[in-house]
Amino acid sequence: MHSTRVDVSVLIPVLNEAGIIRETAAWMLAQRYDGEIEYLFLDGGSTDGTPEILEQLARADQRVRVLDNPGRRQCRALNLGLREARGTFIARMDAHSYYPPNYVVTGVERLLRGDVTCVGGPQLPFGVDTWSRRIAVAMQSPLGVGGAGFRRELESEIETDTAFTGMWPRQAIEELGGWDEEALVNEDGELAARIRARGGRIVCVPRMAARCITRDSLRGLARQYYRYGWDRVRTLRKQPQAMRRSHVLPPSLLLLAGAAAIAPRRARAVARLGIAAYATSLAFETARLSLKEGEPDAVYAPLVLTTMHFGWGLGFLAGCLRHGPPLRALAGLAKRRTS
Repeated sequence: MHSTRVDVSVLIPVLNEAGIIRETAAWMLAQRYDGEIEYLFLDGGSTDGTPEILEQLARADQRVRVLDNPGRRQCRALNLGLREARGTFIARMDAHSYYPPNYVVTGVERLLRGDVTCVGGPQLPFGVDTWSRRIAVAMQSPLGVGGAGFRRELESEIETDTAFTGMWPRQAIEELGGWDEEALVNEDGELAARIRARGGRIVCVPRMAARCITRDSLRGLARQYYRYGWDRVRTLRKQPQAMRRSHVLPPSLLLLAGAAAIAPRRARAVARLGIAAYATSLAFETARLSLKEGEPDAVYAPLVLTTMHFGWGLGFLAGCLRHGPPLRALAGLAKRRTS
């Protein structure tokens, strides 16, 4: 049993990451931090050789601990890690991301300055093969970022409503009861909503920017964003104050597309004008990305962005059918817009 306290505990949920975990773990373990740090890899039942790789890492570096996560979900892995962690500060890292070597020290310094409960860095899309590069280019568009202020490069610190992975004082997470055990994919957003509901602040610091490897296929991207939309409904029913205008745009677009196909003639004509405006915005973004980035892969932006928007929107509508629509969240959003 590990009992000695450390400064920072890094929680890393993993599941079938054999193809990438050696590389991303190397970036995590290269943190330039003078204090005591531990890395808890929480495996959700990998069958591709990931556990064996993690055990090799643990034998080579005494800071590494490997724990089984029988609950499989990331939220349950994080709560398991929180119970086992010895750190004064808790950091979460993603197995598909490359973190800068000053990530932990920057986060600790910012938390010690006070006035914030959570600190994270920009989540920058990064491609490693053909389709992940195409997806990463499209995600540089405002249409791919949505309302998430942390999903772009920054020049100065900003306050956000959630964070990518992030760091917290251990006490703050324990007072909140940890992560939502039933969350499918939106456990960070749900935790952030509770932090803000209690008056806590969340900030995004440019020096903590991490490169996040994007999905490597449109099918994988569609599945990812469907899950995002589905679980967002459940979160908004629990935390209605967390709703943003960007949350209603994808399902509205999907409904608009349906109206353009089957609505009565007059409504169909209006809906088709809306779809035409959407297509125009996609064409504009494709041209802008091509000129700004000099990227031939920008030509795939309309396909990627449409997959993201329709996947999220379909998941959101399916979540409404399963859990019920987030009526209080919608009412609150409407009230904020008219006030």
